[in-house]
Amino acid sequence: MTGSGPQATELAELRRLVEERTADLQRVKAEYDNYRKRVRRDRLAVREIAVANVLRALLPVLDAVDRACAHEPLTPGLKEIADSLSEQLGSLGVTSFGEVGDPFDPACHDALAHHASPDRDRLVCSAVLRPGYRLGDHLLRPAHVEVVGPAPPARNAHRSDRGVRPPTDGGAPPLPIARS
Repeated sequence: MTGSGPQATELAELRRLVEERTADLQRVKAEYDNYRKRVRRDRLAVREIAVANVLRALLPVLDAVDRACAHEPLTPGLKEIADSLSEQLGSLGVTSFGEVGDPFDPACHDALAHHASPDRDRLVCSAVLRPGYRLGDHLLRPAHVEVVGPAPPARNAHRSDRGVRPPTDGGAPPLPIARS
């Protein structure tokens, strides 16, 4: 039976509807899969931001413990606190950086002082005033350092090395350059 007449037309119409519904279902499934992936990615991003914010808030505590260890007699309790804090932050992926002799990188170092040295061809960290911290590839806090290297190019002969901005409105006194 070749199916001529109303049955063949009805069968063809049913096949077309099944194919159309199947295509619609596949589209909805693909949209839902993309939605799930996007939500998962967004949740991970929010989690990373929350962890970074909490760790950033704990950095002053870590600084205080480090200062106490450097300036106070190391008691067993203080040593245990310092070791535990360091271990826990390390397990979360927090690493410190900023060593004397590191090449200066303005992306992760804040230079608070620059000492000119004619025998240097590039800027190098000469002292670490406060270590910097990273969480994986994310910078939590830049390291505060002093650098030594070639003298910076002179900007203006009478204001070049005094750390003063030129006046902006002609009559106002110059403002000191803010350094953070």
